[in-house]
Amino acid sequence: MTTPVHPVDDVPPLRRLAAFGLQHVLAMYAGAVAVPLIVGGAMKLSAADLAYLITADLLVCGVATLIQCIGFWRFGVRLPIMQGCTFAAVSPMVLIGTTGGGLPAIYGSVIVAGLAIVLLAPAFGRLLRFFPPLVTGTVILIIGVSLLPVAGNWAAGGQGAKDFGEPRNLALAAFVLAVVLGVQRFAPAFLSRVAVLIGIAVGLAVAVPFGFTDFSGVGHADWVGISTPFHFGTPSFHASAIASMLVVALVTMTETTGDLIAVGEMTGRKAEPRSLADGLRADGLSTVLGGVFNTFPYTAYAQNVGLVGMTRVRSRWVVATSGGMLVLLGLLPKLGAVVAAIPAPVLGGAGLVMFGTVAASGLRTLAEVDFKGNHNLTVVAVSVAVGMLPVGVPTAYEKFPAWFQTVMNSGISAGCLTAIVLNLLFNHLPAKATSALSEADGLVGGGDEEGVEKPREEIV
Repeated sequence: MTTPVHPVDDVPPLRRLAAFGLQHVLAMYAGAVAVPLIVGGAMKLSAADLAYLITADLLVCGVATLIQCIGFWRFGVRLPIMQGCTFAAVSPMVLIGTTGGGLPAIYGSVIVAGLAIVLLAPAFGRLLRFFPPLVTGTVILIIGVSLLPVAGNWAAGGQGAKDFGEPRNLALAAFVLAVVLGVQRFAPAFLSRVAVLIGIAVGLAVAVPFGFTDFSGVGHADWVGISTPFHFGTPSFHASAIASMLVVALVTMTETTGDLIAVGEMTGRKAEPRSLADGLRADGLSTVLGGVFNTFPYTAYAQNVGLVGMTRVRSRWVVATSGGMLVLLGLLPKLGAVVAAIPAPVLGGAGLVMFGTVAASGLRTLAEVDFKGNHNLTVVAVSVAVGMLPVGVPTAYEKFPAWFQTVMNSGISAGCLTAIVLNLLFNHLPAKATSALSEADGLVGGGDEEGVEKPREEIV
């Protein structure tokens, strides 16, 4: 009798691999190219150098995704995880690059941060016991909600666009959203699983005659481009740059931990301490490769976590196929330029569904938590509030030190750290101070039918 294959390890037919894989590429492409565009733009790089940064980024994105999904030795979580440049590193990298260090100083600090992640991964993996459903559900909810403004910006035309907020942009996004929902509701099972891809394709077909697209960059792009190590010079190592990037490393490890746990919940193969450490170790290796091949730190992409939850396609080989496509895009700049021509409102309509799905997955995990006779509701409420503060008020922490901004300006890391600390405070510390409150009004503990108080760890 053959052992049934877990959905994570299942290999779909080739045509489905291609369709599902392309869907993941389209979901993360805009975010992937945004980091090199922002950093390169801040450093006033030439158009040729910007194009080089983008192709290098796509190449390493693909390699990093392959390492994470397929894995080798103790590198890779072997779950459907897409890798991309982390936004948490943008501000520190711009600061490092524009204060005299330039790109070599950025890459030196990135390489050190990647090595630190590899070394810290086993210790971080053992922290999994501090991520019960109360914490993981809250973190997944925060990931989804914090990404929704990204989809909103896309729907309105893309941040900085001259026609930002024009009704026609929002109408196109709404049309794509309607197509995605219509395909999910009425199409056969296979088509419903590529609803996002169909929505983007139909949206692009509508966008072309209405003048939303600009394919001028395709003609100027080269057919073949190869990223060579240390293209912008030998890395330099500065203590201040390394210190700020090590803070970023801790932030990305926290974010990746949340994403790996979320995907584990969605796929039915929960992340264990060993596999979590393997996933973080792959993050570190990818970040080292980023420093060598002229790009930036890498982390798991939450938008693709939402796509896994929405489509219910759990195969890691689908996302590995996406990694292969990204490698091709990195080697063939002209193909990358075609994908880059997809209008932001088209991506926005699809993003609303994907990111909302992440938030809904968090609510589903929180449904497993007992909220009666304890302070778990407070843990969720305060964690979500802290996580949403930098999303709703991006300048809230601008008067604080740079290291503090690096941590707290990421709503995901801020909310995650808050959830961990509050869960420890309310559910793991000795309950002597609250025992009188429990006896007085039953707010803590709860007890069983015979009046014996439950251990606080069992409440979570």
